Amino acid sequence: MALIAPSLLSADFGNLERDVRRMDQSAAAWHHVDIMDGVFVPNLSFGLPVVKAIKKAATKPLDVHLMIVEPDRYIGAFRDAGADHLTVHIEACPHLHRTLQAIRQAGMRPGIAVNPHTPISALESIVGDADLVCLMSVNPGFGGQKFIESTYEKVRLLRALAGPDLLIEIDGGVTFENAPLLLASGADVLVAGNTVFGAPNPEEAVAQLAALK
Repeated sequence: MALIAPSLLSADFGNLERDVRRMDQSAAAWHHVDIMDGVFVPNLSFGLPVVKAIKKAATKPLDVHLMIVEPDRYIGAFRDAGADHLTVHIEACPHLHRTLQAIRQAGMRPGIAVNPHTPISALESIVGDADLVCLMSVNPGFGGQKFIESTYEKVRLLRALAGPDLLIEIDGGVTFENAPLLLASGADVLVAGNTVFGAPNPEEAVAQLAALK
């Protein structure tokens, strides 16, 4: 079964606690929390106080994705805010090995996010230090973008490089149509925003995605 991480970026911000609790009661594995700084990506999203509020309401792990410059400065702050997994962009980390070590030493599961233009070969010497690699299947910064078709091949290449133990997460444009192909290519975790929160019944949408093989 697929691990589903509903993206709270697509939730109703006016009823965020309600939506977090709904996902806690669903077949979701994690809550996916996107952090954007308006510098690394052209948008702003949640800050630390909101992450703390989400953690207070949530019973499932927080899968926090930092789309920010200088993520090393905030590792301790996101641990204290409640992050269980902390994913940083390879493009934002000049000393990625050290960053991943610091995340693990802080008690979180380290992840590497990869933008669509970054080749899988860039991960060759570092992938063994991560628990998870998040392949961006859209250009990061906004929800609701069109899925980039070359993602399937990137998943296959990453699985061949990393072996069976690495969790491969797909973030961006995940739908009921492309999810089976992503899983068949070797993906484990599907981040779903509009597909879940734009559905008439978000819990049912999560259940349908989680049942895919």
